[in-house]
Amino acid sequence: MTVVADVSELPPQPSVVTIGFFDGVHRGHQAIVGRAVEEARRSDRRPVAVTFDRHPQEVLAPGSQPRYLMSLERRVHALLGLGLDAILVQPFTLEFSRWEPQRFVAEILTQGLAAEHVIVGANFRFGHKAEGTVEDLREHGSFTVEAVDLEVEDGAPISSTRIRRLLDGPGDVTEVTAALGRPYWLDGTVIRGEGRGRTIGIPTANIEVDHRLQVPANGVYAAWAEIDVEATERWASVVNIGTRPTFGGEHVTIEAHLLDRKDHDLYGRHLALGFTHRLRDEQRFPDANALVEQIHADIAECRRLMSVDAV
Repeated sequence: MTVVADVSELPPQPSVVTIGFFDGVHRGHQAIVGRAVEEARRSDRRPVAVTFDRHPQEVLAPGSQPRYLMSLERRVHALLGLGLDAILVQPFTLEFSRWEPQRFVAEILTQGLAAEHVIVGANFRFGHKAEGTVEDLREHGSFTVEAVDLEVEDGAPISSTRIRRLLDGPGDVTEVTAALGRPYWLDGTVIRGEGRGRTIGIPTANIEVDHRLQVPANGVYAAWAEIDVEATERWASVVNIGTRPTFGGEHVTIEAHLLDRKDHDLYGRHLALGFTHRLRDEQRFPDANALVEQIHADIAECRRLMSVDAV
C-alpha cells in the first residue's frame, strides 16, 4: 500500500480510480471505494483513490470550511483499510484550485494514474469553481466512468454534512455510528487540566484536539479510548464535553475517565475517543457530592451499555 502527495511518485499502471475528499469515510464513501476495489480486482488493475490534504474552502475562504470529521492521518488509514493499493493525497493549493476540469483529467487521471475506469459518487464535482461534472469526466477522459448512487439512511442520503449536524446538534452518536458504520473517533493529545477529577476520586484525562475537528455537542458520553497511535488495548470511558458548570467553568473541555485504569497520567500522549452512546446532557449540580453521585451512575450505565464488568 502506497500513499503519495505527488502523482509522479506513483508508477503509471492500469488503474481503477475513485476521487473524493471522503471526510468521515462514511458508508456512502465505503460503497464508492468498495466498488472501485471490486472492479480493480475483477479486471486485474490497480485500485487507487485520489483525495486532498484539506477542504477546498480552507484555501478559497479560510475559516468558512466545515469542521473535519477526522484527521488526514485517520482518513488515509480508513481508506487503506478498504483494500486500496495506493492513495494520492493531492495538495489543495490556490494554484491547484484554478485547474480546469480537462487539465485534472489529463494530468492526474490519464497521464499520472493511467486510469482505465473511474468511479465517483453521483453528485461528484471537480475543477475550477467545481464546474466539472460526471459528464465532464466522460467527455475529457479516455476511460470509462461509473457514477455510484448515494447511500440512504432513514430516507435521507448519508453525507458528511448530515453527520456534522448530528454531532453538532443533538450529539446523536448512535445515529452517527449507523451512518459511519463504526463509532465516531476524535483524536487529541492529553494535556494538564485543573486536576479536580483526582480530588473527587474520579481522575480524568483532559484532551486537546485540533480546532478544525468536529467535536460532539456538550454532554456526557460512553466511548472507547485508545492510547497512542498503535493502540493494542481499548478502555471503556465516560467522557464529559462542556464547561463544567458545577465548578463555574467557562471554556469547553473534553475529559475522559477511563474505567478501571488507575493511571490517568498520560500527559503528552495521543488519545483517541470512539463515541458509542450519549448518556445525558451536561448539567449543573448543587455541590460536588451530587456531581460525584451522578458520575458513578454514568459509569454504571457505561458499563451496562458497553458490557464491561468492574475489575
